Amino acid sequence: MNNIFQHKRANVIKTWFLMSIFLVILMIVGFFLSRMYGNPSILYGFFIFSMIMNLVSYWFSDKIAIKMSGAKPMAKNEFPHVYAMMEKLTQAANLPMPRLYVIDDAAPNAFATGRNKDNAAVAFTRGLLERLEQNEVEGVAAHELAHIGNRDILIQTVAVVLAGLITLVSDFLIRAQFFGGNDRENSHPIMMLVGIALAILSPIAAMLIQLAISRKREYLADATGAQITKNPEGLASALEKIASYAGELKKANHATAHMYISNPFGGTRAKRGFLTGLFMTHPPMQERVRLLRGMR
Repeated sequence: MNNIFQHKRANVIKTWFLMSIFLVILMIVGFFLSRMYGNPSILYGFFIFSMIMNLVSYWFSDKIAIKMSGAKPMAKNEFPHVYAMMEKLTQAANLPMPRLYVIDDAAPNAFATGRNKDNAAVAFTRGLLERLEQNEVEGVAAHELAHIGNRDILIQTVAVVLAGLITLVSDFLIRAQFFGGNDRENSHPIMMLVGIALAILSPIAAMLIQLAISRKREYLADATGAQITKNPEGLASALEKIASYAGELKKANHATAHMYISNPFGGTRAKRGFLTGLFMTHPPMQERVRLLRGMR
């Protein structure tokens, strides 16, 4: 219990840290651009932009994540069994009922989003609801509720927006350097090189933001989810079936990949080289299944 409490507190601290890092990165980029172009208003513009985006990432990142995934509100008359299951599980987890969404995709997967337990949402793919047995779907649902209860969703959802925005700013900077016209003729060559370097390194910063989301969150959510259902085998079996699916989500996105219960880019057939393993946002599925079955 103490481990979960510490995890929740750490997630809140990490969220504010990520938002601060985002502010610092944009201020550095804005400083060098303002020096390159001799226009201090560029720095002020970047500061205002970063503050606005931090607010957006906190208050609206869940809606952005849902939109990016292509999820639609789940109709209760179409999925009454899912609503009944979620009502039972939320009572067991002592959580309010989240908003439910469905993603029209054959790949079995799911994710939770939102800034807190009172503003949470859970999305399931049709593939998951159709391919998995009832006890397996319950295991996945409990895992996502565990993310909500453990406050993983705050940092996961904020990272979606911040990582995506850093990548967009990087793309803008690279285009500005090479297609900016004559406005930069009088800029200092060293400042220009620094600006280009920052533009190229920005996507790496976005990746580091995603990596700040510890992979241990999945192990903890697996264990908490198994405690909610009192059936570790249900989630273990679900993870095996999800991992065995070779296809990927139609709207798989690197900015949102860390939110899903499993890598949305291809399951067990996804490449697992050294660098790929180093930058994985999820722990190995085999290890997760082994630990769950060790709880029985």
